[in-house]
Amino acid sequence: MGIQPCVYMLASRPRGALYVGVTGDIAMRVWMHREGRGSKFCAKYQIHNLVWLEFAATMADAITREKRLKNWRRAWKIALVERENPKWRDLYEMINQ
Repeated sequence: MGIQPCVYMLASRPRGALYVGVTGDIAMRVWMHREGRGSKFCAKYQIHNLVWLEFAATMADAITREKRLKNWRRAWKIALVERENPKWRDLYEMINQ
């Protein structure tokens, strides 16, 4: 997968702890989270399952979307994941090909 602006959501488990982030290289960023180098919050709560992602045309668009999502209520974030990934599958293998 090439370099492209992306907003993503990680989860510790279905309906568990959530993390919203933005990156230009989703495969590398999720790998960093899995290695405990993505963020201290993710490392502490073992948040490393990629459960939702959305590509953007520009990094500015991705950052705007990330900021909006971070202000959402938790229930809205869960609904977003469940609408597109109802089984809370880890999407990392899909993007790491």
